[in-house]
Parts: sequence; C-alpha cells; structure tokens
Amino acid sequence: MADTSLPARSSVLAPSTGEIVVSLLGAAVVSVAANALIAFVAGKFIPEGTERMGLALAEYAPATVIGILLGTLGWYLVRRFAVRPRRVLRSLVPAVVIASWIPDIGILAGGASIVNSLALVAMHVVVAAIAVPTLSRVLPLGNRS
Repeated sequence: MADTSLPARSSVLAPSTGEIVVSLLGAAVVSVAANALIAFVAGKFIPEGTERMGLALAEYAPATVIGILLGTLGWYLVRRFAVRPRRVLRSLVPAVVIASWIPDIGILAGGASIVNSLALVAMHVVVAAIAVPTLSRVLPLGNRS
C-alpha cells in the first residue's frame, strides 16, 4: 500500500525562498507607492520656499527598501533566537517605529515644516503597517508566544 500521508504541517506551510522574495518585493513596491502618495499630498501643504526633506522619490524609495530589509533581518533574528518571539516583536516593532521618528521630528530644526515632518512620520508607520503582516505571513512565528 502506498504512503498517502501528508508531509509535516510546517513543511507544507513554509514559504519558499522565492515566495519570501516576491512577498518582500511586493511589500516594497506597495510601501513606495503609499509613500509617494503621502509625499504628493504633503507637498500640496508645504509652503513655497520651505525646505522639503526626504519627500523626493530618490530619498524615500531607497530608505523604504532599506527599512524593509532591516526590518526583515530584525524579524528573522528575533524569530530565530527569542524564546518568545511574539512577545519580543509586540514591544520591539512599536519601539523601532517610534525611534525612527527621531530624525523626522529633528528636521524641524533644519528648517522643514511640520507637514514635512508629519509626512515622514506617516511614511514610517505605513511601511511598518505593510511590512509586519507580510513578515507574519512569510516568516511565521509558529506556536511560540
């Protein structure tokens, strides 16, 4: 009689490297598009002659991709080494997002407008809001809490 049993559940659900790469690429594209919309809208409210910082595609697109890659690395490391990765990430993700606002708020001292600053804050929140569900799907945390 032939063996009709299914492979272990984890191997059935585990995404391939290709699926992970495509998902992260998708998250990057959606994040850059959302950030483009934020930059466009913010640009309509920034007074002429006021310095704009970080709102050009050439500035935020690479930063968005790098942020997703660094977030993925952090997620992987927590997933790999933390005894309770969910608990760690529940605190770490918001802390990192809030820490990422420091330069966004700091640009006010450099002459940027409050709208510029808030747009950058929003960009960081959007990237996290897109990356976290993507990472949850492609690098699942398993049953550990």
